[in-house]
Amino acid sequence: MKVLFAASESFPFLKTGGLGDVAYALPKALRKLGVDARVIIPKYSDIPEKFKYNTHHIASFGVPVGWRSQYGGLEYYEYDGIPFYFIDNEYYFKRSGAYGYYDDGERFAYFSRAVLQAITYMGDFNPDVIHCNDWQTAMIPVLLKDHYRDYSNYNHIKTIYTIHNLKYQGVFDPKVLGELLCLNEGYYSENCLKFYDGISYMKGGLMFADKISTVSNTYAEEIKTPYYGEGLHGIMQTRANDLWGIVNGIDYDLMNPSTDKDLFFNYDSNNLYNKTRNKTELQKMLNLPYSEGTPLIGIVSRLVDQKGFDLIAYILEELLQDGIQLVVLGTGEKKYEDMFKYFAFKYPSKLSANIYFDSSLAQKIYAASDMFLMPSLFEPCGIGQLIALRYGSLPIVRETGGLKDTVHPFNPCNGEGNGFSFTNYNAHDMLHVIRNAEYFYYNEKDNWTKLVKRAMCENNSWNNSAKTYINLYNSVLY
Repeated sequence: MKVLFAASESFPFLKTGGLGDVAYALPKALRKLGVDARVIIPKYSDIPEKFKYNTHHIASFGVPVGWRSQYGGLEYYEYDGIPFYFIDNEYYFKRSGAYGYYDDGERFAYFSRAVLQAITYMGDFNPDVIHCNDWQTAMIPVLLKDHYRDYSNYNHIKTIYTIHNLKYQGVFDPKVLGELLCLNEGYYSENCLKFYDGISYMKGGLMFADKISTVSNTYAEEIKTPYYGEGLHGIMQTRANDLWGIVNGIDYDLMNPSTDKDLFFNYDSNNLYNKTRNKTELQKMLNLPYSEGTPLIGIVSRLVDQKGFDLIAYILEELLQDGIQLVVLGTGEKKYEDMFKYFAFKYPSKLSANIYFDSSLAQKIYAASDMFLMPSLFEPCGIGQLIALRYGSLPIVRETGGLKDTVHPFNPCNGEGNGFSFTNYNAHDMLHVIRNAEYFYYNEKDNWTKLVKRAMCENNSWNNSAKTYINLYNSVLY
């Protein structure tokens, strides 16, 4: 089976969020299971030079963008056993970062068409499945069925479209249909791409892909409802039989506390003393009082409403009266950045606010913290709680999306569970659960240690999910 994984970003070349992790780790897991999975992304200028200048040029070709033909270059580089293709075009991709430009609609219309054009030049690799991800590649299924259906090297190809976050849909002016995508006005209808007064690239993926997946079972159910469906819940209901919920995993080779080079001390479930040593070293590094016995709560996140920071804002000062320490890492909305800076100034012995992002510090926080706070308003899957479990930091989450699927609340009656959770999106419900976790940390050390060991021994790797993706691919091929 040959699968081309089309994405707008991928570790280790350029990563802005969870998609970057998935676009590396899932193809890697698929290849271990015998699937010829390859990845194609844009060749951004921010790709590190050690990669960018060692790619192998395969072909040059024209890419139709409306009435124009733009240059397309296909380049190749193998990393960690995964074949990566890059679409080269400096006009569109020689810029800082990946997104946020006025012409993003044109940039990713070009990329989607370039991916399809590039298939002709991939030699003996002719994909059975193109696996598309989020709005940036959502037009590939539309373009494949409109422009390429009569070509013998394309008409067998099936498409899977994965929703990583339904909120970001790629909505643009209807003029892009003809001016960028070479599609006729018939696509501007409710049964095609029309979304209010614009067109939605994501809607194209949802309407035209052979099957759809999203990144957890619970989120697959949530997006069928108006509250979570972002105006597309009707399509999700209509295509319910084609919608698969497959929870993300993490790369256990990279996320491994026994080998992680970013930690002060490596450890595993049989050596939790070194986890405590990571805590005390982080306390020293961040100028928090040295205290093995004080529960440390970690937050590694974008500081935005979606991640539940309005709840945290409501109870933060009250929480800081407790016998805890709080370490925050991330950037986001100014109101939350300022909030953490203010309370770090007011309570320097309780709160360390690190308003930037540093991947090495992130790993240190996962390893050092006793609890990991993630009270999201919605969370399609979430990676943070999976890393926290792997590193023995017990998650405190709201029961939504992938958080509900992966974090199971501690039951003091039978000792089962791997974290703590609350249902209602309510600040004091959250505070109650945090304080419940504090109580068990202070008063039930044996149970706490058992929970930590159970969390660390769970299998949240990509292996099981990759097997489910193979079943999904088979469902469209046979």
